[in-house]
Amino acid sequence: MVAAIVSTNSYAMRTPGGRLSGFPMVITSLLDTDLYKFSMMQVVLHQFPAAQVEYRYKCRTPGVNLRPYLDEIREEIRHLCTLRFTEAELDYLGGLRFIKSDFVDFLRLFHLQERSISVTEGAEPGEIAISVKGSWLHTILFEIPVLAIVNEVYFRNVCPEPAWEEGRKRLQSKMQLVLDDPALADFRVADYGTRRRFSKKWHEEVVITMKSQMGMHFAGTSNVWLAMKHGVTPLGTMAHEYLQACQALGPRLRDSQVFALEVWAKEYRGDLGIALSDVYGMDAFLRDFDMYFCKLFDGARHDSGDPFVWGERLLAHYEKHRADPRTKTLVFSDGLTIPKAIELAKRFAGRCKVSFGIGTNLTNDLGHEPLQIVMKMVRCNGQPVAKVSDAPEKTMCDDPAYLAYLRQVFELPPA
Repeated sequence: MVAAIVSTNSYAMRTPGGRLSGFPMVITSLLDTDLYKFSMMQVVLHQFPAAQVEYRYKCRTPGVNLRPYLDEIREEIRHLCTLRFTEAELDYLGGLRFIKSDFVDFLRLFHLQERSISVTEGAEPGEIAISVKGSWLHTILFEIPVLAIVNEVYFRNVCPEPAWEEGRKRLQSKMQLVLDDPALADFRVADYGTRRRFSKKWHEEVVITMKSQMGMHFAGTSNVWLAMKHGVTPLGTMAHEYLQACQALGPRLRDSQVFALEVWAKEYRGDLGIALSDVYGMDAFLRDFDMYFCKLFDGARHDSGDPFVWGERLLAHYEKHRADPRTKTLVFSDGLTIPKAIELAKRFAGRCKVSFGIGTNLTNDLGHEPLQIVMKMVRCNGQPVAKVSDAPEKTMCDDPAYLAYLRQVFELPPA
């Protein structure tokens, strides 16, 4: 088991109340995470309760020094591990049509365990190293709040006077692009920005503003706490880690993508029917996404590569398998901006249903450079797992030999 958080730095100053800073805690509810964490967690409870996993944090932004804030990050994570679901939160989750009562009963007993996470100095100057190791069922909820914590601790230190008015002006201009265009009557956009938000305060303001000004154009948010608090729709199905884990949990590696989709369908019986397409790249996805899955799933989500090419290929694939593309939903969520989403909406108008999830460009666009940070699963049941993206910089695996084997099995080009 990974060692628990240990605070060793002596330079951090505490407030009279014992806090390292005068800021409120970043995470105050276990619902302050993305919906797909709960939809995946329910599958883990019912299908893979014994699975053991390891996650690892990575910062893709060069030259970022997080070392001075290491103790603050540790303290925030230590607080995260004290949180429990309230009865009101459990009632909300239980009211979602796809959440089952035994899962709610499990969450009533749940808390994140501090012994499962390690936060230390990294190997390179300025780096920090975060790893999570343990039961998948008991560690799956670490990723999103930990990333939100790292972001907010960093920005509250390097940007002590945030450019709130600049952020509001930018948000308003984005919304007006939609509101002023009569051709976008069916345009729907959702907030997907929890993990890389500037702060919880700003994230909440973005959701409130979009709800009040965009009307039906605002589809909802991936953040369950904000969805509950502000009466908007929570959105999400599956993430990369689910299909990655199935590399170790399925009958054989080549069938792992099919296995993951079949288990998902078994759990949700047609609900939450948006499949993630880029764990092995689009070519491999289409090979496995046969007529059965084309008709069973409501659509697919794009998260890497050229979105226009991806959409055209998927629509042609539906037609080939005699599934009417006009009944299917294409969800775009890869580094989107409102202008690019509008361009995509117009390209595919009338040909299929489209939806857009925008993260960083909504919740961390105040004029400061956002951090490109991730926390990905790297092992399951002691075996390496990998994501091989259509965007090479998103590929993540700590075992080059396994990655080469995976590429061979799924007929992917060499790196």
